[in-house]
Order: sequence, then structure tokens, then C-alpha cells
Amino acid sequence: MLTNRGQLSDLRAKCRSSASDEVRRILVCSGTGCVASGATDVYLAFQNALSEASINCSLEFMKDEPGVGLKKTGCHGLCEKAVLVRIEPEGFQYVRVKPQDSEEIVRETIQRGRHIPRLALSSSDGEVYKTTADIPFYRKQKRNVMGRCGQIAADSIYECLAVGGYTALEKALFEMTRQEIIDEIDRSGLRGRGGGGFPTGVKWKQVFAQKTEKKYVVCNGDEGDPGAFMDCSVMEGDPHRMLEGMIIAGLACGADEGYIYVRAEYPLAVARLKLAIAQANELGLLGTDILGTGFNFTIKINRGAGAFVCGEGSALTGSIEGKRGMPRVKPPRTVEHGLFNQPTVLNNVETFANVPLIIENGSEAYRSVGTATSPGTKSFSITGNIENTGLIEVPMGMTLREVIFDVGGGMKGGKKFKAVQIGGPSGACLTEEHFDLPLDFDSLTKVGAMIGSGGLVVADQDACMVELARFFMNFTQRESCGKCVPCREGTKRMLMILERIVSGEGQDSDIENLADLADTIKNTALCGLGKTAPSPVLSTIKNFRHEYEVHIHKKKCPSKTCEKLKFFFVDPDVCTGCTKCSRICPASAISGKAKETFKIDPELCIKCGACLSGCKFGAVKEGW
Repeated sequence: MLTNRGQLSDLRAKCRSSASDEVRRILVCSGTGCVASGATDVYLAFQNALSEASINCSLEFMKDEPGVGLKKTGCHGLCEKAVLVRIEPEGFQYVRVKPQDSEEIVRETIQRGRHIPRLALSSSDGEVYKTTADIPFYRKQKRNVMGRCGQIAADSIYECLAVGGYTALEKALFEMTRQEIIDEIDRSGLRGRGGGGFPTGVKWKQVFAQKTEKKYVVCNGDEGDPGAFMDCSVMEGDPHRMLEGMIIAGLACGADEGYIYVRAEYPLAVARLKLAIAQANELGLLGTDILGTGFNFTIKINRGAGAFVCGEGSALTGSIEGKRGMPRVKPPRTVEHGLFNQPTVLNNVETFANVPLIIENGSEAYRSVGTATSPGTKSFSITGNIENTGLIEVPMGMTLREVIFDVGGGMKGGKKFKAVQIGGPSGACLTEEHFDLPLDFDSLTKVGAMIGSGGLVVADQDACMVELARFFMNFTQRESCGKCVPCREGTKRMLMILERIVSGEGQDSDIENLADLADTIKNTALCGLGKTAPSPVLSTIKNFRHEYEVHIHKKKCPSKTCEKLKFFFVDPDVCTGCTKCSRICPASAISGKAKETFKIDPELCIKCGACLSGCKFGAVKEGW
């Protein structure tokens, strides 16, 4: 238990000394994606390989003899190439590592310092990228919040201390007043990374000004957008950075208790958060009389049940209180009446993770990255039809073109880019005309989009934008809490229309009806989920109206995606009249006489494809 600043300084020095004892480090990505791809087996294989080679393996920081450090780290970012292994100090980055590769890596790289080209990432023309710095995916990134993810053991507070963890808390406790902390956050221009982009300093000022004895700090780790995993990666890979930000917020605003609301679908994040909290408590960086300053702060974890609406502030706090997660009418705001009806600082994981950077390095250094109105970096998850799916962190204001092509590597299989859905189910789609649009809060708002939590779903030339809109509307409709009529009934009606369109039953008035419903929902829904639910539909109508019209008027899907718009026919020039198609059709939709051309009745056809796969002459064909 650390009771003063001097003891913390001494411990940090010991941690740095222990780090220098590790002649090499094997960093095995152990985020959820890599674990699902076999990272645990790779880690165990390295243990065995090091043991068989009689090499001392340092597993627990500050508890083992000097040797080779073997670490389970957080996400390296390049999830497409899992399992990822990095060797330091050379910086060799190996991809798609299997357990059977461990012996070769130990023999060639650990013992002889040699690089293994076959395990490295290479370009389409054969260029081998030896180190992380060589890989184009990382070149334009600026990993500040995620800077320690993939570099240190995710489960060790000592490794965190060795690389500067809790330095910002130390500075805030001993060198700054509460007002100075808040002013520094305010000057930094940090805006909430959960989607709204509200100035963090303004929020903290409002909570600080409340004249109550009890206040709370709440971290929103619910992250429910499909394809988004930025907050998850911070909680899994560098939980102490987020905890440090929460403690500083409590110190600044006068709160002595914090809650982390994390979705139950993140079991690894929950486990590592629990461990991190226990470690911080054990060292005296959490709990009572932190470092002898008289400041008390505790943190508890609350696991959500997977309701998307609980990402909304009032629904989230209600859920922590044991109520059904439903938003309430505002005002009053959370800063006045939040958790247990007390003033509450509510920010998301990434926002809190930015706080130590600002306090340690100053607001001026923080503002040197990003844009004037959106300083700092933003993490994005890139999924869909793109070459490099994974997690990135880039300066605010980087263009969409740079993100998609320079960092993301362009479209998979050389296909043409069509659109990207940004901001999750509440966001909008961007097209080629937005390639040079800076990705920051204000620029996206001007085109009717939003950063949201940072999910990017990339669609190529084969994607049907009507189906994409239906997919996201189906998600938001199912996640509606049902409290207000516009969201509960309006989204249901919009979904019915979209399902009718992709089923080939679209009506002439459908586009106008969708627009009218969207306008009503946006202006009358109770919370942000409802107000933004129509956005994917409106943006796809705006940018791809012709696709809607072809679906409705011609009953065709230009992208050949909507299964119910597909039809089967018999080519009379190929049909031999063998009768097999009619015999295997479960709907009796095929008629004809032996040795004559058969026909398929589109009214009876259930589009199961049995005739297509059963015709050995290739006479049955697909049409769109």
C-alpha cells in the first residue's frame, strides 16, 4: 500500500528497472479478436518453446528472474491478420501466427535475432514489412489513447507504472487544484467521444458547480453499435488509463464514487477491469486516503444486459439503479440529477482515457493534434468489405479517403468503393463525394452524419443500400425501449416499408412515406436513439434514391443482393425435358412434358434453388 508520493516514485523506478531486465519481449495480442483466433494457444506454445530452449521466461512483472518477457497484451489493431505477435526491441511484427510457429520464432528471432519473412505481412507485389513501423496500416495513425495497447501486459499495473501510468493522477493530486484540473480539460477542447461531441470541460464545470455533498462519476462502456469495439479494446488492453481518467474526474468534480457500465457481452473487458481495480486498490491508488492526500475514490462495475438504449445517459443511470433502462424527459440533465438523483459526470471510455494525456502533457500539447474545434485523436473500428479490418486511431480531421485507402488498404478484392456507414445505426452513409471530408464532429454534422462511437462499416459495389438501411432500421427498431410512440411505432412502420421494398412489394408512395415518418420521428422522439434512428434511411435515399426506385418500380435489386427479388427460369435452348426439375421442386412450381421445355411459375416458386442445383444440364438459371 502506497501512502505518499515518494513511495509511488520509488515503485515506478523499480518497475522501470524490472522492464530493463527483459532482454526481449514477446507481445502476444490477447484482445477478444485474437483470443477468438487462438491467441491463448499461441501464448502457451511460446511458454513451452522457451522452456524447451532453456530460456528463462518472465511472465509476471517484478517477480521473475531477468529473461525474455512473454506478455498477453491488448489489441494491436490489425485484427484482419490475427493472431498478431510483436517482438521487441526489434519491432518485428508477425501475423497469422499459429502455435506451431512458436518454436521457429524462439529459435530464429529470440535466440539469433533473425527476422522470419514468411510470418511477416507483405504487400500484393511481394514487399515484406519487417516492423510495425513499416506497415502502411500504422503509418498515418497516431496512437495516443491506444498507445500502450499492444505494448504492455494488459493485466499488470506494474508494467503500466513502468511506462508512466498514474503520472497524471500524481500531478493532479499534488500539483493542481480542482479548478486548475477542470480549466486544463476545458482549454484542451476535449469533446465527448461517445457520439455527441459535447465539451468535456463544460460538463465537468457544471458538476463542479453543484452544491451537493454527494456526486458520482460514471463511465459509459456500453458500446452497442454493430461492428464497434473501440471502448472494448481500451478496457481490455489498457484499463488503468481509463481508471486514471475517472479518478481525476472524481478529484476535480468532488465525487468519491465511480461506476463503470459495461455490456455483459464483453466478458474479457469485465475480467481485466476487475483485476485492474483490485490492483489499484492494493497499491492505494484507489480507495481511501489516496497517497495520503485525504482524497477517497472507489469504482464499481455494473454489467448491462445488452440493451442498446442504455448507451443513453439517463437510461444508463436508471439501469445502474436497478430500474428498466429507459430514457427520461430532460431537463434536468445528468450533470444536475444523474445517478441516484445526484450530480454526475458521465463520459464514455475513450473520453476518460484522454484525460491523463491532457493532465500529464498539458492542453496545448493536446490541441497540437486534430482540428481547432475537434482536437486530439479518434479511434475507429473498420469493418466490412475493406482490406484491413481492425481498430485504428487517427488525428481528428483526417479525410475519409485517407482512412479508407491509406490506413484501411482499400477495398477487398480490388472492388469499387460504394459507401461507408459511419456512426453506427444512428449514423449515415458517406459516398465517394465525401472522400475529402475531414472526419471531425463539425464537418460530419454539416453533411447530416455523425462520428458516433466511431464505427465504420464499409460497403463495396456489391452492397444493396436499401438492404443496408433495412438492416440498421431492424436493429434500432428491436432496440427501441418502447417508451415513446414516435420511436416505438414509427420505426416499426419504417421497417415494414423497407421489408416490403426488398421483398419486391414496394409501392409508389414508399419513398415519400419513409421521408415523412423519418421527419416525425426525428422531431418528436424522446431520446437520441429515436431522433437519429431514421438517419441511415434518409442518407441512403439521398445518395442512392435510384436503388429504391428500381426496387419499387422494376422489382429488381441492382446489386443482386435481395434474395426475394431473385427469380429462376428455364433456358429453352438448353432444356432437354428430362423432368428432374419438376420432380424435385417442393412447391410444384415447374410444369412441362417429357422431352419438351419446362417452365417455372414465378407465382408458385419459393426460390429455394433446388431446381438450379439439381439440373445437370445447366438449363435452370438465375435472374434478377
